Amino acid sequence: MAEEDVYTKDGTVDYKGDPANKKENWNMEGLPLYSSFIEPYSQNEDAYGIYVLSIGNECCERLAYYGMSSNLVLYFKIRLHQHSTTASNNVTNWGGTCYITPLIGAFFADAYLGRYWTIACFSIIYVLGMTLLTLSASVTGLKPTCTGKDNCHATNIQSAVCFIALYLIALGTGGIKPCVSSYGADQFDDADEAEKKRKGSFFNWFYFSINVGALIAGSVLVYIQDNVGWGLGFGIPAAAMAIAVSTFFSGTRLYRNQKPGGEPLTRLCQVVVASFRKYRVEVPADKSLLYETADAESVIKGSRKLDHTQDLSFFDKAAVETQTNHIEEPVNPWRLCTVTQVEELKAIIRLLPAILWTLTLENLASKFQQPLSLFDILSVLFWVPVYDRIIVPVARRFTGHKSGLTQLQRMGIGLLISIFAMISAAILEVVRLKMVRRHDYYNYKYVPMSIFWQVPSTSSSVVQKFSRSLGSWVFYEQAPDAMRSMCSALSLTTNALGNYLSSLLVTIVTGISTRHGKLGWIPDNLNYGHLHYFFLALGGPQRAQLGSFSLGSKVVHV
Repeated sequence: MAEEDVYTKDGTVDYKGDPANKKENWNMEGLPLYSSFIEPYSQNEDAYGIYVLSIGNECCERLAYYGMSSNLVLYFKIRLHQHSTTASNNVTNWGGTCYITPLIGAFFADAYLGRYWTIACFSIIYVLGMTLLTLSASVTGLKPTCTGKDNCHATNIQSAVCFIALYLIALGTGGIKPCVSSYGADQFDDADEAEKKRKGSFFNWFYFSINVGALIAGSVLVYIQDNVGWGLGFGIPAAAMAIAVSTFFSGTRLYRNQKPGGEPLTRLCQVVVASFRKYRVEVPADKSLLYETADAESVIKGSRKLDHTQDLSFFDKAAVETQTNHIEEPVNPWRLCTVTQVEELKAIIRLLPAILWTLTLENLASKFQQPLSLFDILSVLFWVPVYDRIIVPVARRFTGHKSGLTQLQRMGIGLLISIFAMISAAILEVVRLKMVRRHDYYNYKYVPMSIFWQVPSTSSSVVQKFSRSLGSWVFYEQAPDAMRSMCSALSLTTNALGNYLSSLLVTIVTGISTRHGKLGWIPDNLNYGHLHYFFLALGGPQRAQLGSFSLGSKVVHV
C-alpha cells in the first residue's frame, strides 16, 4: 500500500487525534468469527469490527429500549394504578420526548463533543436511567405496594422516581439515536471506493440489528414482565444496555472519529445574513473568484472543502468579496463566508423535501387492526439478507450502481408500495364488514376471521418500510461532514411528525364524518363504521408525497 493510501482521506482521526491509519484502525485479521461470518459478506477484514461493535451495540440498545417501552402502558396501569387514558398519554409524551432529545444530542456532537464522546456520555446517562427504573420496580420502598397481582398503589415519590428514570432514558437516547448510525458510517472512508461500496450494506444490517433487538424485546421480555416480574423484566434490558456500552468502549482504539466542527446553526445564520447584506451584489460568472481559504483544509474543523454548485445561487452572494471585505482583518464571517460554508447551507436546504418523503401514514392501519408485530419483525429479518445478498448484486448488474438501487429509488419504491398497503387495508376492511353483515357480528369485539387476512396489507407495509428505512442514509449522504449528526436527528423527527400528522388526520376525519349526529367513519364500534373510506382517503396525502418526490428528487443526488 502506497504511503498516501495508508491514511483515510475523509478527515477522520484516531483516538489520539492523529490521522486515521487504515492498517491500524479496524485491522481485524485473525480474530475469531471473522472467517466464518464477516469475510463472506465484506471481503475485507476491517469490516469485522464495524459490524460487531456498531451493529451489535445497536442491537443491545434497541433490545433495552423496546424491552422497557413495549409494555410501559401496562406497567403504568397495573403498578402505578393510572387510568388507561392517563397511562397512554404519559407514554405518548415520553415517546415524543425521545424523538426531540436527539436534536440536543446531535447539537453537542456536531458542535463540541464529536460523535464518540456524545455516544459515550449519553450512554452512561441511559444506563443510569435503566438502572433507576429497575430499582423502582424491584426495591422495597421504591416499588409500588401491591396486595395482589393487579392491585397496586404508588406513592407520589415512587411515581416520581419512575418518571425521573424514564426521562433520564429519554435524555440518554437523545445522544445515541442521531449519532450511532452516523458513527458507524464514519468508519467507511468516502474517498475509498471499496469502503464506500460497503457503507450501503452497513445500513442494511444496521436496520436488521434494530429488528433483532425488537424481536427479543417484544417476545421474551414482554413474557417475562407479564409472567415473572417487572424487576427482572426491566433488569434484563438494563443489563443489555450495560453490555452495549461496554462493547462500545472496548473499540475505542479502533474507531475513526470526525472532529466536531463548531456550532452549526451559527454558520448557517452567517451565510443567510451575509447573503442578504449583499443582495445587490452581482455573483461573478467565474465561480473560482468566490471566497475560499487557501489552506488545504476547510475553515470548518473536521469538514472537507465542498465544491461549488449552481443551484440556490442567491446564497453565493455571501462568498463574493467586496472592497469592505478586503479592508477587514480578520475576515468577518457575518459579512464574508467561504464557498464550503455556503454549500453547507445549500445541502441542508436540499434535504428539506426529504422530510416530507419520509413521513409515514401507513401505521394508521395498525391502530384499527390487530397488529402482526411478530410477523412484521420476522419479515424484516427475512428481507434484509435477501436484499443485501441477492437483490443488490442482481440490480447492480443492470444499473451499474454500487448499491444496486440508489437510495432515492428505494424511497420512491417505498412511497409507491405504501399506497398499495393502504389499498390492501381497505380491501380487508370491506371483506370484514361483509362478514359482519352476513353473520350479524355487530356486537362482536373481534370478528372470527383468520388474522392472516392481514398478511397482504402487512407484507406491503413491511416491504415499503424496508424500502424507505434508509431515509437516514439519504440524510447522512447529503449532509455536510460537520452536520451529519444534526441531519440524522432531523430524519428522526419525521417519525414524530408522522405520528402527529396521523393523529391530526384521524381527528379531522372523525369531526367531519360525525356531523349531523352520524356515527362517522371511525366509531368506537368499528362494525358500524366505514374504516375502508378512511384508508382510501389516505391515498390522497400519499399520492401527494409521491408527486412531491417525483419533483423534488431532482435536487437530491444519492
